Amino acid sequence: MQAVQREIAQQLKVQPPFQDHAALEAEVARRITFIQDCLLNSGLKTLVLGISGGVDSLTAGLLAQRAMKELRALKGDDAYRFIAVRLPYETQFDEHDAQASVDFINPDERHTVNIGAAVKALANEVAAFEGKAAVSRDFVLGNTKARMRMVAQYTIAGAASGLVIGTDHAAEAVMGFFTKFGDGACDLAPLSGLVKNQVRAIARHFGAPESLVEKIPTADLEDLSPGKPDEASHGVTYTEIDAFLHGQPVREEAFRIICETYRKTEHKRVMPFAP
Repeated sequence: MQAVQREIAQQLKVQPPFQDHAALEAEVARRITFIQDCLLNSGLKTLVLGISGGVDSLTAGLLAQRAMKELRALKGDDAYRFIAVRLPYETQFDEHDAQASVDFINPDERHTVNIGAAVKALANEVAAFEGKAAVSRDFVLGNTKARMRMVAQYTIAGAASGLVIGTDHAAEAVMGFFTKFGDGACDLAPLSGLVKNQVRAIARHFGAPESLVEKIPTADLEDLSPGKPDEASHGVTYTEIDAFLHGQPVREEAFRIICETYRKTEHKRVMPFAP
């Protein structure tokens, strides 16, 4: 392990690889307890999470539903509820995967908020888009979609007196692969410190369908590049990112890309600048 790998892994609190099934079970139990403690400490009884159809939100949703089920049994209080939210932009190309994820999680409540009209209405009011290239406008609005989903989740959480769960983990955090104040905004992030293959391992532990566990990751934010794979944006694979974070050797180009991207996206992982 090179010094820079160790430094980044420590900053992101990367968890070591699961050595065996017992270690995986222990980590699942620890994260379920974390979710429960966050809720109990807040004095609230509702959790809200947007379900995209990808393995990250699937895994976070499974942990959340298990946490709430255990809390209801422990406290004898049926007021503890998990709300899974579908947040499509008009028609989502992989809606079947999103619905399959929600079905497998089997949340206490299912909500749907289509953000299409809200994003388009906002875009029509932004004079700064005038004269901008289509690709530039598309990229900016991709981030707007992520922020609108955040707004929707916090609106639901406000109405239901709950907390919003985030899906960020170490393999996304190191690449800054989230929208600032969009999907990066949440009250608790139960996948923090995990690499991608560990997120998948936890989903498998819950018995999730392999089609969802191994689904090609995509943020699907850009209209001009629908379903664009995360790895195409990264320039490296999640296998390489996971290996880097666990201190294993990776090809020279991958090492350079990860280090440079980590430095470039530092502003996303810190609080706003202040005097």
